[in-house]
Amino acid sequence: MTDLGPVVWPPAPIRTARLVLRAPEARDRATFLELLASAEVHTYLGGPRSRDDLERELPEVPERWPGSFVVDLDGVMIGQILLRRAAEHHRPSAVGKADLGYLFLPQAWGSGYAAESCAAALDWFDGVLPGEPVVLATQTANVGSMRLAAKLGFTEVERFWAWDAEQWLGLRSPHEPALEPPTA
Repeated sequence: MTDLGPVVWPPAPIRTARLVLRAPEARDRATFLELLASAEVHTYLGGPRSRDDLERELPEVPERWPGSFVVDLDGVMIGQILLRRAAEHHRPSAVGKADLGYLFLPQAWGSGYAAESCAAALDWFDGVLPGEPVVLATQTANVGSMRLAAKLGFTEVERFWAWDAEQWLGLRSPHEPALEPPTA
């Protein structure tokens, strides 16, 4: 379920110091194929999908629904941020809450792009759905995602076993939207 309720979609592009978060476009399809078929990207996500299957199944404009942001660096897609309702989850404590997910091309890892873009997406979310908590699930073995979750303010709710690995579920309590700095 991707329903984010009364959210107007797509929003105006969200700009950070280095990135733009925007709605997916047809030009992003090749990068979506690369992300979804990458064994490296899917190390902690149950493994990659078959490139042949993806070629057949992926629409011309992939993932075009509320809460799916392309992360764009200098006009090129490097990743995806997902904010969607957790409808079917292994943990009842997550169902109905917004769930944050992200995928980045391996060449974009280690540059802080995930932290920068996830923080911007969460700020946007706080502005359009104030007072809503957000959950994030990751494998405990995924050290980078565990660090990112802590950096973004997620705190552990529980650990559980799924997909043959220990999983971590974190909660980010509702935040008020960041205030714009006063202008002189």
